[in-house]
Amino acid sequence: MNFQTNYLHTAGDVRDSSSLRQLYEISDRDLEEIKSLEPLMLPQMDKMVDGFYRWLMEQPEYEQFFSDPKLLKHTQKMQRIYWEKFLAGKVDDEYVEHRRVIGETHARIGLSMTMFFAGMTIFNNLVSEIIQEKGTNAKNKVTTADAVAKVIHLDTGIVCEVYSIMSNEMISVQSKSLMEMSTPVTQVWDDILLLPLVGIVDSKRALDIRNAVLSAISRTRARVFILDISGVAVVDTAVANHLIKIAKATRLMGCESTLSGISPAIAETIIELGIDTGTLKTTATMMDALEGAFQRLGLRITKTH
Repeated sequence: MNFQTNYLHTAGDVRDSSSLRQLYEISDRDLEEIKSLEPLMLPQMDKMVDGFYRWLMEQPEYEQFFSDPKLLKHTQKMQRIYWEKFLAGKVDDEYVEHRRVIGETHARIGLSMTMFFAGMTIFNNLVSEIIQEKGTNAKNKVTTADAVAKVIHLDTGIVCEVYSIMSNEMISVQSKSLMEMSTPVTQVWDDILLLPLVGIVDSKRALDIRNAVLSAISRTRARVFILDISGVAVVDTAVANHLIKIAKATRLMGCESTLSGISPAIAETIIELGIDTGTLKTTATMMDALEGAFQRLGLRITKTH
């Protein structure tokens, strides 16, 4: 998936470099101050990167993400490019896009923002040291330090925003996958579908279940659907109504539904709540439901010796 397309789809309105500069109050003068550091900072780039990785080697993330020498070398190269772009003093759309890619990369590999913040802190400390060593007056030192802080805040804001968006997107995808796994509509026999439910059924899950069931009925042209709720944690008015709606939807597609796993406690709950199950067929066990399904289809299971 193209990153920019993905980001636009996820985030909606994406700020360009001009609006971001305005948001963080980054002036041309600020960028000139940063660029003035370039001849002083570039010769110390290796020192900065080495200092960061000395710190990183003491962290648990090092073995997980950077133990491969080739990957480590590539990462160090990318970090140098990162700071070279920073010191170039040119915050344009290309610069902003590069920072967004950094955020996406952190999210995709699962590297925490702690690593990013640490790198920014080490760099900021090094810059502060060099600014203090410059032969300029106190006012100029403050001006330069303020300029650096503004762009560091810009970078941090961009990376964290994209990291958050991408992380939420991945969580959403994982949740969807787990939901699909939790609603396994299975064809147990010709024309018979079975869905054993486990856990809690809320409105979102009920809708996913209904979509999965109707899709399976359309695909298999099943004539009988069994919904087993023996593993459902709680049956209240909302849950019962969701289950009845699912049964009615299947009936509209020409598929007869049976609700199995009705324990005495659940039966009493449904009666006390005054829920009208209508023409919905119910059974105490899944076995009873399967037996009824075979009879409905004119099938019979016999023992063979």
